[in-house]
Amino acid sequence: MAYSSASQVVRQILEGPVTRPALRRWRRRQFFSEAGFGSYFGLFNSFSEARDWLPDSPEFDHAALAEEYVNVRTKKVFAYDYPVMWWLERAFRDGATKLLDIGGSVGVHFYAYRRYFDMPRGLSWRIVEVPAIASIGREMASSAGAGALSFVDGLAQALNGNDIWIAAGSLHYLENARPGGLLQRCEMRPRHVLLNKLPLYDGEDYVTTQNAGAGCFAPMHVYNRERFIKEIEALGYTLRDQWQVPERSLYLPGFPERSIPAFSGLYFAN
Repeated sequence: MAYSSASQVVRQILEGPVTRPALRRWRRRQFFSEAGFGSYFGLFNSFSEARDWLPDSPEFDHAALAEEYVNVRTKKVFAYDYPVMWWLERAFRDGATKLLDIGGSVGVHFYAYRRYFDMPRGLSWRIVEVPAIASIGREMASSAGAGALSFVDGLAQALNGNDIWIAAGSLHYLENARPGGLLQRCEMRPRHVLLNKLPLYDGEDYVTTQNAGAGCFAPMHVYNRERFIKEIEALGYTLRDQWQVPERSLYLPGFPERSIPAFSGLYFAN
């Protein structure tokens, strides 16, 4: 959730040299509790270092994490969805029919967006997900007669043969999935790349951890904005649009300079 300017002032006071150690100890205890759902903690050099610090966890490969997506996010869109819907509809009008949805849960974007515009005939909407979530998605698609949807567990086998990539709040949880690197591995690159809910800021890249709920914890990347964009532009893509996602923010206890008041969305075209 986004934090207000008033709360930022309070945090600046608490992050002072006298109170910072006590604040971090309290935030660490809270992070590992149910009250820590959605919060972030720790500064690490790598996913392996973060995982060594975290308790054993299935990360996102846990069926309980699908509940909100099944019951809420398949049925409505949020403010941060509208830029994606705008460009996606235009990509479909331009003839795109093959879409890769990286971390698309049970098919939330497909189910929610189709209420607002027509999907093209012959659409192939392929979702890369962890096994527990992919299994629920397959059952839902079968029950709903959503023949356009398919699910795969591995990203590498799905990269090629797509007109569009969507990744909404997912790439930063994948250890080796910088878009520039993934696109370099493609024999045929997508014409449209839609990236949403990204933790971008003006500092150095780093790894932190998040309480994902239901007893699950996961490492995640935070990216330097300029470097992230230039890696994609270097492959011939043009940044056509960018937007803020104030519904998502990152406060990192003990490291206020690493915090992010709003996540970002980007649209690239080739």
